[in-house]
Amino acid sequence: MKDNILKYIKSLRARIFVIVLLVGLIPIFLMKRLILENYEEQSVTQKSALIQSQCQQIVDQVGSSGYIRNVENEQVDRQLTQLANIYNGRVIIVNGNFRIVRDTFEIDEDKVIISEEVIQCFLGTDSTNYNSDDEFLELTLPINNPGTDQIEGIMIVSVTTQDVKDGKEALGNTVLILQVVLTLLIIAAAYYVARVLTKPFGKITRSLEGVRGGVSEQEISIPDYTETKLLSEAYNRMLNRLKIQEESRQEFVSNVSHELKTPITSMKVLADALLAQDEVPNELYKEFLADIAEEIDRENKIISDLFSLVKMDKRSSDINIKETNINQLVELILKRLRPIAAKQDVDLVLESYKPVTAEVDETKLTLAISNLVENGIKYNQEGGWVHLSLNVDSKYFYIKVEDSGIGIPEEDQEHIFERFYRVDKSHSREIGGTGLGLAITRSAVLMHHGAIKVYSREGEGTTFTVRIPLKYVP
Repeated sequence: MKDNILKYIKSLRARIFVIVLLVGLIPIFLMKRLILENYEEQSVTQKSALIQSQCQQIVDQVGSSGYIRNVENEQVDRQLTQLANIYNGRVIIVNGNFRIVRDTFEIDEDKVIISEEVIQCFLGTDSTNYNSDDEFLELTLPINNPGTDQIEGIMIVSVTTQDVKDGKEALGNTVLILQVVLTLLIIAAAYYVARVLTKPFGKITRSLEGVRGGVSEQEISIPDYTETKLLSEAYNRMLNRLKIQEESRQEFVSNVSHELKTPITSMKVLADALLAQDEVPNELYKEFLADIAEEIDRENKIISDLFSLVKMDKRSSDINIKETNINQLVELILKRLRPIAAKQDVDLVLESYKPVTAEVDETKLTLAISNLVENGIKYNQEGGWVHLSLNVDSKYFYIKVEDSGIGIPEEDQEHIFERFYRVDKSHSREIGGTGLGLAITRSAVLMHHGAIKVYSREGEGTTFTVRIPLKYVP
């Protein structure tokens, strides 16, 4: 969780940087396009208006001089040529028969020209067409007869727009320089804003880095933002869990050391007692050796239970799941434990309601059920009973182990699944308990994604209920 929080803080800073960067850069790149498009539109509009105003004077002279009716006029010719030269373009005069009477390029005179623009102009609608790909601007203007006020011809003016293109490119270079400068400023601003906005996370980061060397004792509170508040709370919860785990680990190590040391100490005392005497009677010698053998068995039992617990703590990938007949499994467990129950004068009773087949780890489940039944036998009264029942529904199977034993005090019930926890330490050691059986049972049940509960009253017996899914889900 610590690493996840650190990754979240780093990714949050990166996201803020990217968001601020995009918010700043997108308008800049859109601005360039809008500026260039607006410049081109304004330039073409202004050029069109200027040419149209100059052409209008020539159009009036063409109409009044009878130029279209083949009346020669050097002044009109000169004005048409001058207009074409000024704009590096071409001027064409067309009469009412769609025939070209004047072409400043002198290549299409006396030819017929028919186009949509020409026809529309004869109908009284002048036009302005701009072609950005071919870089030219074309204007079509009607020529009216002053006497009849009818359209007797048209003037077509085509001019190059290379100057507009050159101006657009020059403006684009200027805007590009501006873009580069603004981009650098926005990158710096984005980095600064990301640092400022994530500054409150710095304390969390430093606290989490400090945990790497051990469990920190100091909780943190950073209510600057909702995110920092949530992270602070998550960090404090993680810290509390780490403290609990550390305390549990230390307690477990201490308990293991104590439990393993106790039998060794007893054997050492017994051996020293034998060595201290010159002539030891055979009866005493056998008695001491029997006590030593008992302590060895006890040590072996503790080590075996520890080994079982370690295997339970391994990853679930180590579990060996297969379809198992639970009824047969329970019967085999009780068959093995009946001699122990008979020796204790405890009656074992099995009640199976339905046939049960489930996906389980047979070895681990056997260990769990055996521990529950064996505890019921060990902590029972002479002439008592242990009742095991097996039931099933559509999703789970249920095992209930009831006994008529000494019971568990209410204040101890929440601790009985802890490692090395004993309700009555002296009585547990007397009957060979290690304090690990129920911890092993709980681990085995949880490994199957099941649940275990205990119900007990002191002096009235104990009931354990186990619920395990019929289908194992990894």
